[in-house]
Amino acid sequence: MKTYRILGKRGRITVPYEIRRKVGFKQNDVLSFEESADGRTVVIKREIICDCNGEKSKDKKDKQDEITLYDFLNGLSPEQQRAALIHLSVNWAQNQAGEKTYEQS
Repeated sequence: MKTYRILGKRGRITVPYEIRRKVGFKQNDVLSFEESADGRTVVIKREIICDCNGEKSKDKKDKQDEITLYDFLNGLSPEQQRAALIHLSVNWAQNQAGEKTYEQS
């Protein structure tokens, strides 16, 4: 199946639903982009971020693909780090507000 999309002026593109569903991409997945040697092909891959709970992957292939959260965040541009900080801060504040509401009930 070949699907076409137009690259927007900001360099954004939507991965078609059929492909996301087929390969298992979900919201908030971390994707990597790797250029091939010919410079005309890009491989998009879902990356496994270490959950940092001490759980080790039993599959050697999965272990190769793991990246620590620290390494992932350090690999972001300053603008992306700022966006991640804001996103996490908002989620944290919402979770704190939810816990206080639950405790007061």
